[in-house]
Amino acid sequence: MEIAKVIVDVAVRETDRPFDYLIPDSMRAWIEVGSRVGVPFGHRTVQGFVIAIQPQEQSGSFKMKPIQEVLDIIPPLSVELIELAQWMSQQYACRFITALQVMVPTALKGKSERYISLADSNEERQLSPELEDSLFARQTFVQLGEEEIIDFVRRKAEVTMQQLSHAFPDQASTLKSLLRRGILQENRHIKDKLQKKTMKAVHLAIGSEEALEVIDQFPAKAKRQKEVLQFIYDSKELLPLPMKTIMSALQVTSGTVKSLVDKGYVTVEDVEVLRDPYQGRHFEPTTPLTFTEEQQNAYDRIVDTLESQEHGVFLLHGVTGSGKTEIYLQSIQRCLEQGREAIVLVPEISLTPQMVERFKGRFGDLVAVMHSRLSGGERYDEWRKIREGKASVVVGARSAVFAPFTNLGLIIMDEEHETSYKQEESPKYHARNVAVHRAQQIGAVVILGSATPSLETYHAARSHANPDFSPWLLEMPTRALGNKMPEVHIVDMREELRVGNRSMFSRTLHEAIATRLEKKEQMVLLLNRRGYSTFVMCRSCGYVAGCPECDISLTFHQKSNNLRCHYCGYAESAPQVCPECGSEHIRFFGTGTQRVEEELAKLFPGIRVIRMDVDTTTEKGSHEKLLKQFGEKKADILLGTQMVAKGLDFPDVTLVGVITADSALNLPDFRAAEKTFQLLTQVAGRAGRHQLPGEVFIQSYTPEHYSIIHASGHDYTSFVRDEFRHRKGLHYPPYCRLILVTMSHEQLPLLLRMSENMAITLQGKARQRGWLGSLDRLSADALDILGPIASPIPRIKNRYRFQCMIKWRGNIDAIGLVLEAAHQIEDAVHDQHFQISVDIDPQMLM
Repeated sequence: MEIAKVIVDVAVRETDRPFDYLIPDSMRAWIEVGSRVGVPFGHRTVQGFVIAIQPQEQSGSFKMKPIQEVLDIIPPLSVELIELAQWMSQQYACRFITALQVMVPTALKGKSERYISLADSNEERQLSPELEDSLFARQTFVQLGEEEIIDFVRRKAEVTMQQLSHAFPDQASTLKSLLRRGILQENRHIKDKLQKKTMKAVHLAIGSEEALEVIDQFPAKAKRQKEVLQFIYDSKELLPLPMKTIMSALQVTSGTVKSLVDKGYVTVEDVEVLRDPYQGRHFEPTTPLTFTEEQQNAYDRIVDTLESQEHGVFLLHGVTGSGKTEIYLQSIQRCLEQGREAIVLVPEISLTPQMVERFKGRFGDLVAVMHSRLSGGERYDEWRKIREGKASVVVGARSAVFAPFTNLGLIIMDEEHETSYKQEESPKYHARNVAVHRAQQIGAVVILGSATPSLETYHAARSHANPDFSPWLLEMPTRALGNKMPEVHIVDMREELRVGNRSMFSRTLHEAIATRLEKKEQMVLLLNRRGYSTFVMCRSCGYVAGCPECDISLTFHQKSNNLRCHYCGYAESAPQVCPECGSEHIRFFGTGTQRVEEELAKLFPGIRVIRMDVDTTTEKGSHEKLLKQFGEKKADILLGTQMVAKGLDFPDVTLVGVITADSALNLPDFRAAEKTFQLLTQVAGRAGRHQLPGEVFIQSYTPEHYSIIHASGHDYTSFVRDEFRHRKGLHYPPYCRLILVTMSHEQLPLLLRMSENMAITLQGKARQRGWLGSLDRLSADALDILGPIASPIPRIKNRYRFQCMIKWRGNIDAIGLVLEAAHQIEDAVHDQHFQISVDIDPQMLM
């Protein structure tokens, strides 16, 4: 006998370890590492994943339970992905099962369901009306209605508890008696949330010649049946035909087809239908473009590593429009020629439509797409398409890094600097680090592409100080078409106020918009703030409308005429008078995308605006629809939040305007300057990408800030120099690593006490190990603990929040120390409402 080590789907700390189960002989051929199984756990059946198989003698002498069922013919996870999940659980301080679950589609996160069947000793009993008066029936089934229940279960072989209670709603006591006496038995099976989609399909059950004879001899009274059989015969090249196609084309019912089935002329069966999100779409085929010298040099370095089938990481640092996508495409082509597979990660759903179009145009049906806007069924079928070897290229958001390829050769991460690659819920992984580690496991190549690389990645590429992550730097400082970078103008909005311009548009930007409208050229306007206004205030008493469940002001949305919290979703009607003092002097302050859209319509009558923000892109396919309209020149301006700032390529865009460049600059985040520089540089790159020259206007109230000055000059090197100096002085990444510990509870006094205890516990454990001290020390191993303090947003969804920040560097197990302290505090508080969240290398500090 062999045993399987199984990680069970019970997400509590006490079960975060493998459990041993016997593999029955009947299942041995089906179970392997990565298999999904149903196992008994306590008094229930749960789902689990097999992470190892070993002989029974290695598992001790205690009695083990056998695995109850195998849930998949093909294991959903490979050995490589199991190892990757184990690494993630250690690296990101999450449970093993949590790391495994993020790798499979939601459809496979099944739950246990109760089924009732005849007990083994009763399976041969055949109850029927003839047996009702038998001695056996009188002696064994004395209660009224038991025969009917048993006969019902026997006919169906197995029924759910829900079906049984629905069929016999008034006989609960009878059902319980049958179960207690062992006449019926209860079984549990794991059922997936989604099933394969099927349709009724029609085949010919007779040969073509015989079908012709039957059609000729059909009686006149069966005219409709004859038409159906003729239609099926004429469509024999397309068989099997969907039942719906026949019914729609001939305006017949399914009963007409069933009549042909009863006569033996046709058969009807259920066939699987893949849910293809791009079914019916035509993608224009594209051919490889000729490289510039810069592109060729970068491509040669990448392909040399691909050819050697060795692991390598490359930072492809190219200005906007330098042709990074073409390098991605041709690198993938070379990877496919080797018989290997490729993953392409994009940070935003808004980027996916254009990327899908390019990759489908080059590689056709070999491309699968995975992102959150697909339905659960579509994601499930795309995932199966990958696992079954029907796709060789995946384009998707961060979770696509777990695509179940078995011969992966290349992972591409476009716009690698984007913080959306970091998941904010457990497991709080960063797709970049996961991609690099996965590539290390299998000897694959990673390309990290960006015009504005993250400082951590750029520092690693320049210093090669980290043996686990030292990408080779490939520079492309000029645009592929040889055109110049757009001219950038910084507009001081303080000066606009001095001359009496209180509009959200500066005089120069207003004039530039008017000029583009005359020339029939297109524009992109960026305002990284959705809604109509940022807050609502009473000018009489100073009241500001705030969320009752979060410590944050409500945002006014004009279309729905309500105030909304962008953190918990709370909404209320916009007030007409102040709820505090009754004054009518309620005013809307700040500017959101809705208000900009309204102002544009006032200033430029007849202007056509497409607004892209969270409010206008909630429906499925809305990103693609809006971008397609803009690409077809059905709008003059594409107005939006940061989703319009990167990755988009429209040849007629000659003007980019940034309404307020300071929106992210003053956030309580050490990366505020970096995010501002990246956003401005990226959105500026949308202008003048083809033949027409581009121009950019950046409106700012702090135009002297170095991030804005360097963004106006497309000068990444100078920005990095200034930002590195700033980070080094304050000991922030890339000169150390961070761990953010956030504690929350509904009761503030308890939270304060436990937060203090957490900081004291951390300090004590660090002091015992000799790690506690300042990062100013010359020692390579150092750890600083800051806090606890209230989080920048101190209350969300009626839960107060405090945080501790741990800065650390060197060869110390800071993650293990934090987890040890967190578990100690959790065990001491004995309150399930108290929560501790540990975020390794956080990207969001709010």
